[in-house]
Order: sequence, then C-alpha cells, then structure tokens
Amino acid sequence: MIRPLALLTQEIEACRACPRLVAWREQSAANPPRRFAGEEYWARPVPGFGDPAGRLLVVGLAPAAHGGNRTGRVFTGDSSGNFLFAALHRAGFANQPVSTRRDDGLALDDAYILAPVRCAPPDNRPTPEEFGRCRPFFVRELALLPNARILLTLGGLAWASALRTLAESGATISRPAPRFGHGAEARIDVPGHGPVQILGSYHVSQLNTNTGKLTAAMFDTILERAVALLPPRG
Repeated sequence: MIRPLALLTQEIEACRACPRLVAWREQSAANPPRRFAGEEYWARPVPGFGDPAGRLLVVGLAPAAHGGNRTGRVFTGDSSGNFLFAALHRAGFANQPVSTRRDDGLALDDAYILAPVRCAPPDNRPTPEEFGRCRPFFVRELALLPNARILLTLGGLAWASALRTLAESGATISRPAPRFGHGAEARIDVPGHGPVQILGSYHVSQLNTNTGKLTAAMFDTILERAVALLPPRG
C-alpha cells in the first residue's frame, strides 16, 4: 500500500497546472549551462524531502532552474543548498554538509524541506497565481507532517505563503498579519494540528550570502532559536 505522503509526491511530480512554469523548467533543461551539459535534468515539479516525523519544517521558495530542477531534490545541486545543508549539518538536522544529487546519501533527521512553488520560475520569481495553484499541495503536505511545529521560512514570500497555508488549514491569522523580518516569530494555532511557530530568515540565496546580508553565523543563530523552540519529542 502506498502511503499518503508518497501518493502526494506522485501527484506533485505529475503536475502541469502552470503553463509558464512548465515551459521554463523544460526550456532550462533543454538549454543547460556548459557545466551541466549532457546531464539528464529532472525538469518536473520538485516534491518535499526529509523526515516525515520531523518537528522542523523549512519552507523555501521554488527550485532553481539548474539546481532542484536539474537534480529533482529541493535545494540540491546549487549554492543555496550548499549553504543550507551545511548549516543543517552543523545544527544536527542533516547527516552530511553537502547535497549534490538525489542519491548522494543525504538524510535529514527531525527536519523536512519543501518549496511552496514546486517548479523553477523565470527570474526565481513565481507569480501570485502560481503560488495559489501550488498552495493546495502545501496544505496537504503540512497535514501529512503531524509533528511539524516550527516553520522556518526563507524570505518574505515564503513567510507569506506559510501564513496563507496555515489560514487555509483552518488557522485564524491576526490582522494585521505578522510581518516578516530576519528573526521574526509568530505563534499560530492550527486546528487539528496544534500550535506552530513561524520563524523568519533571509533566504539562503547566493545574492544574500555573497553580499553578507545573510552570513553563516546569522543563520546558525536562527537554527539555534528553532532548536530552542522545538517541543519535546514524543
């Protein structure tokens, strides 16, 4: 019998609901940069990855055209993933600090990662409509992660997507809604799921990490805060 999370993964991987994203992910695969010439690209929606029993849920934005869209695993094979997984390894959530391909042995413990938009978008910028079409996957995936209590959102768009997902999961979001910022926090009760804490961080993009807007020390501090907020394992 196929488990519900595996069935959802199959649905995600088969989705073609956004014509612009389908065209871009396939165009990117057909025209790779020289360093990836000859590689077979995934070129499909990228499902979530990690420990289904994890208490930490990392919420990104969307796969990179030559990262997750190439490798088929979220944050795998690009500089953003290198930064993220090294930090997760230092914090004890990952068994190794690098992630280059789906079969590289990476495993997450007590953590799960997803992107609210499952396909690589042009200019790394999904439209509101694309977020909306993908949101039902996020709502259903969250429901299948019963222990998720900390939502670590990477960037303002991830923060907003998480809030909308929690609202569609039955939560009451205060007005005005909690505002994103690096280190921002908000506690929200989700009926049937329990309380969750949203924690904000600047995105681990190369733009942020190369310019010093987000340093390894800054992100380590965010993960330390996430660990402090985690409820006891039960």
